[in-house]
This record gives sequence, structure tokens and C-alpha cells, in this order.
Amino acid sequence: MVWQGCNTDGNVNDSKFNEPMPWIGIYIAAASLLCSIGMGTDAFAAIRHRKFWFPCKFFPLNATSLTIIAVATKLSMDLNTSMPRCYDQLSKLSSNVLMCTVMSNFMPSIGTMENREIFSNVIALGILVITLVVNVCIQMATGVIYVFWKEHAVVMFIMLVFLLFLSFSALTVPTTKHYFESKYTKKYEIAVRESSKETDMPVFKKLREDLMKYWTMAHTSCPQFVVARSVTCTASGALCLFSAAILMEAWLRTYLMPGSFRFCSGQSDYKWSITLILIAQVIAVGVGAIGPAFRWFLAIRIRCPNEWRKSFKDEFKVEKYWIQRLVEWRECPIGLSIKSWHCRKLVHDTRNLVADLCTRMQISIVLVSKIVRIVSTYFIHFLLVFIFCFEQLRGKLKQNKSISNIEGSESSQPNVKQDLSRFVLYLEGEDNLVDLMAKRNCNATDCWIRRGRKNQPKYLLQILEKHVSSTGLKGAETFDSNQIPSLGYGKAPNCWALPVVTLTTIAVSLPNIDKMSINCLMRGVTEALRYIRLIDQNLDEKEELIHIRRAADAAWLGVDLYHKWLGVDIRKIAVQATGPKEVIQELADIAKNKLMEYDQKTMAACVGDNPSKLPVKVLAANSMYRIAQTILKDQKTSYEEITSVKLFEELSTMIADILAACLTNIPCLIHMECICSIIEEREERVCRAIYALGLTEKILKLLDQKALPCSDTNKMICVDDWHVFRKQDELHFSPSSDSETDAFNSVDIRLSID
Repeated sequence: MVWQGCNTDGNVNDSKFNEPMPWIGIYIAAASLLCSIGMGTDAFAAIRHRKFWFPCKFFPLNATSLTIIAVATKLSMDLNTSMPRCYDQLSKLSSNVLMCTVMSNFMPSIGTMENREIFSNVIALGILVITLVVNVCIQMATGVIYVFWKEHAVVMFIMLVFLLFLSFSALTVPTTKHYFESKYTKKYEIAVRESSKETDMPVFKKLREDLMKYWTMAHTSCPQFVVARSVTCTASGALCLFSAAILMEAWLRTYLMPGSFRFCSGQSDYKWSITLILIAQVIAVGVGAIGPAFRWFLAIRIRCPNEWRKSFKDEFKVEKYWIQRLVEWRECPIGLSIKSWHCRKLVHDTRNLVADLCTRMQISIVLVSKIVRIVSTYFIHFLLVFIFCFEQLRGKLKQNKSISNIEGSESSQPNVKQDLSRFVLYLEGEDNLVDLMAKRNCNATDCWIRRGRKNQPKYLLQILEKHVSSTGLKGAETFDSNQIPSLGYGKAPNCWALPVVTLTTIAVSLPNIDKMSINCLMRGVTEALRYIRLIDQNLDEKEELIHIRRAADAAWLGVDLYHKWLGVDIRKIAVQATGPKEVIQELADIAKNKLMEYDQKTMAACVGDNPSKLPVKVLAANSMYRIAQTILKDQKTSYEEITSVKLFEELSTMIADILAACLTNIPCLIHMECICSIIEEREERVCRAIYALGLTEKILKLLDQKALPCSDTNKMICVDDWHVFRKQDELHFSPSSDSETDAFNSVDIRLSID
């Protein structure tokens, strides 16, 4: 009997062991392509957003990228598979070069990591790199790799240097983050103080100038940008290009000088998949070299005009922040409770020895990186001088043209750029970068504002221009009434979105309304909800309105996509009703029935002491019931029968007033985006605030033109605060006793939210 897996002699049947190898090769090629896609996406995003320091967003150093790279470099780990042909040997080299390229791309990503995350990722990368180097050395010793010895040796040395660069650069990340965090806070206070003095400036212009300062601070202190402009990252870019050049040299020498190599005959177990692996890895190396090459070239280009003016003593000075972490570690006490005096002394001396060794290595790495930068500058000096002279000439021509064309009001722009240099955050040794970063950051701010202008909300602007009350935001006061009961569940607070969604649902349910008017209102509210959600989310610091916001989103989703409110077809209501009052009464009845569907005990358990934690459908139904009953109550006091068209206009005005009141919080929102964030997210949030300013430029100017009453942003953040403050303001400034009586009579009907 022949057992499964054995041949007739009883030995293992290994005839099919190598059959899956081509499919494993496809797996390796796919992982290599994933690396190229990740690095290519980062490169594309950087070029698109003109971030030529190439941040790592889509392919950073983490567990996922390390796993992909481990699969992509499997050929370098394969100890005993025969690789006889030219392509086989080149694929071994390309795997090593790919590892170098990926490590160089990883450099900026360490800036966004926490301390523990840096430690774990660097250790994992170190294990992978050391394993790869050891395996390649074994293959060179056993003869699996029998050509390109010198190339392999140089690439492995570069790989170990990259590991040192990345590890010791990570030591500076906590120090620079703490330094820039304190600097940002101080500069932010200065910017706010300067902004508070500019009281007569239009809102948009004031916000634009403030955001230019915030962006300058946020961008120049961005952890990835700080690492990307460091000398070690510059050196890693040069070494990355060098490793890619080694692969190119080996490839060209193989085809142009075939006589200098003696390849073996035969075929690898990977067969035809080796060609796919080699092509995929060469593509990945070429794409991955874009980011490091740009970082290296820009660093050299920036320093070229000033490089030769420095003395060698200044150039080879090691800044304090490079070794500050190690010095602090050496000086801090050891937190170990060891009773033995000799053991305590041994541990203390060992710690000091390791700290001194690491400090010397850190200094050596920084000095080597500066040498690489100087050598790079020397080799491309003439090219950089030509580029510098060309840009100087082009700048002068552009300046002369702008002087002859622009108006006198724009002549102050250079002063603005010069003032921005006060808000550039930089490290020791980066003094020559201040003016350049200030200039480029000013241009970046204008670029993001222009992008926002291209996507301004067309239909929302039409609603605000046509319907906002000329006498103030009355709609923010009259959409709800305290005289309407909440059907025993208590009155929940309002977010900005829920009354807008409820009023819009009522408006589009009215009969005999022009379809174009309904479409314009729906599109305008859809555009408005983008801003309302941002305002609700950012200004709800205690997160008390989460359920209410979800109720608004759920209700609007049904109305916008399916013309249904909580499952009820509002188009049927409009068709079957004989007049606007019947529609509103039916909606109120439907809302009441929805509320009554919920069991009292279940409701009591959900509510507790906070009505805002009611179920989403209950909150939406409660809002519909109160607002519909308020409208019906107001109509009972009217002496004339209202038509659907007139009621639609009144509801549109009420919606526009609430939207305008909400959008007056945009300056507050923008300022919160700039300060209420951690340093890793600050650049992105300030960028989002600048884009939002461009989106809302016409809205802010429109609100200024409407001459709306000024709001105290500390008291009028939410819709409830706005209403109460405006109502108190009306009562405080009532001119006479007669008008007081009229006001109190109207308050009985119009008083809305607590």
C-alpha cells in the first residue's frame, strides 16, 4: 500500500512541491505593485496639492505596509531556490533596492506617530531589515546569489544606514513636537490679540488674514514637514537615488555588456513569474524614488545660495534638539527599586554608557548627513546656480508687470508676506528657511481659497439672497413655541439641522407649489446641511446633541432620496390635501401617532434625566409635532386665509433665517478648527478651514450686506442660545409701555426655545 505523500520506495514524493511557485511569484509581483500604488498615490497627492516635501499619507510606516513589504521582498528571503538566469539574479537585487526605496519613503511618517507607535514600528522594521540582510549574506555565501556581489554589498550597507537614519531621527520627534506645541500656543495668542484690534475690517478679509497666520504656524510645525526638511531626510533622499542608480547600472550592464557576466543555464522554480516580479519592482523603485528625490533636490536648492557663505564650523554644528532626548534620558533617575548598591551602580553605569554611545552615534549620523548634503550641493552647484539666476530674472519680470497692472490697494501684499515671517515656526539651524516658508505659505493659503471659491453653494446663496428677513433673523425665533406641549416626553434641545429639515419637509409637502421652487429649496438645504453639520459637530463640545443630529440626518435622508418622512410619502399628502392647513394638520397627526407607538416604559428608560437621548424617530417626530402645531397656532391668529404659495414663502424665509443665524458661527468654527486639534492633525484642519472660507466667501459677504445684528459668539452658538438672546434683546429695548404690551402678547405666541 502506498501512503499519501510517499512514492513506491517509501520516500516523500516531492514532484509537485514546486508547482505553486509561479503563483507565489504573482503574489510577490502584486505586493510590489501595491507598494508602487501606495507610494505613487502619495506622490500624486503631493504634486496635486503642491506639497513638494511629499508627506506620507497613503503608505506610511505601519503594520500593513510592513506586511506588504515583507511579501514583496520574499525573493531576498528565499535561501535555497535556484536562480540561474539573468532575470533571476536581477530580481534578487531589485528586491533589496525596493526595500531601500520604501524605507526612504517612510521617513516623514514617523513624525505623526506617538512614542509607543514609533518604538514598535521601528523595532518591527529593524527585525525585517536585519533578517533580509542576513539572508542575502547567506545566499551570497552558498552561491544562490553568484553575480552583482558589489551591488548587493553597497545596497545592504545603504539599507542599514537607512535603518540608523530612521531610528535616530525618531528620537527627535517628541522633542520637536513639544517645542512646536509651546511655540504654536504663544504665536496663536499673538495672532488672536492682533486680530481683536482689527474691528472695522470685513469678516472675510479678517478671517483670510487670520488664516494666513494660522496656516503658516500649522504648516511649518507639521511633524511630517519637520522630519522631511531635516538633514537626515535629505541624506536619505540622496542615498535612495544612489540605490536606484545601482539597480539601473546593473540592468544596463547586463544588456550592454553581456560578456562581463556568465549566467547559468536552466530555469528558476518561479518560471515566467520572475519577469512580472522584476517589472513590478522596477516600477515600484522608479515611482518610490520620486518623493525622496524631490525632498533631496529642494533641500539642496534652498541651501545652495547660502551654503558657500557659511563657515565649516557653522555647517558642521550639531543642533541641540538632535541629542536633547538622549541627554535627558542620561540625566533622569532610573526607576528601578534595586536593593544592592553594586547592582544599582552597575545599572546606572550601563545606562550612562549606552546613552553616551547613542549620543555619539546620533552626532555621527547628523554629521554624515551634512557631509552628504554638502557633497550633493557641490556636484549640482552649477545647475542650481543657473536655476537660481533664471528664477531671479523671471521674478523681476513678473514684479515689473504686476507693478504696472495692479491697483494701489494691492501694493501692501509684500508687507503681508513679510509679516508672516513672524509666524514661521522653525528649529535651530533653519533660519535661512524662514522667508521662503513665509512666502510659500501665503501662496498656499490663496490657492486653497481659490479652490473653495470654485465650489461655492449656488442654491444656498439663492435662498439667502431671496428669503433672509430684512428686519433681522425673525425665523430663528418663531419656528417653535413654548405653549406647544411635548406629549409627556419633555422638550429636547435643538440642533441647527433638525428645525431646518422639519421646516423643509413641511414646505415641500404643500400642494400646488412650483416644482422648480421645491427643487431649488431642496438643493439649497442639501448644500446648507454640509456646513450645518460641521457647525453642530464642532460647537457641540459636550456632545449632548448627537442623537438630535442623527435624527435630522435620518429624516433628511428619507425626504431627499425617497420623498418620505419617517416612512410616510409626503407627495401623497400634497396630492390628497385640499389646502395647506390640512397638510400641516396631517403631518402633526402623523408625528403624534409616531410618538404614541413607543411604549411608555421603554421611553422612560431611554429618557432618564435627558430628553436629548430619546430614540432618533421620536426626536424627529417631536420636532415635527411642535413646529407643525406652532404654524397652525400662528395661522389661527391670522385674519386672512393663507395660500400654499404664501405659506411656502414664509417657510422659506424662516428656513433662510435659521440658516443665516447658523452661518454667523462660521468665524467661530474656523477659529476652533485652528486651535482645537492635536499637532498631528492641525495642518489638515487649518487647510480645511481655509477651504471652508473659500466656500463661504459669498455667504459671509452676503451676511455683511444684509446688515444683520452682531452676535455674541460665546452666547449664541446653538439655535436655542440664539433665540433666547434675541428675545431678551427685544424685551430689553422695547420703546414704550404700549409696545411692551404688544410684545408680551406676541411673545405668548412666538416665544420658542428655552
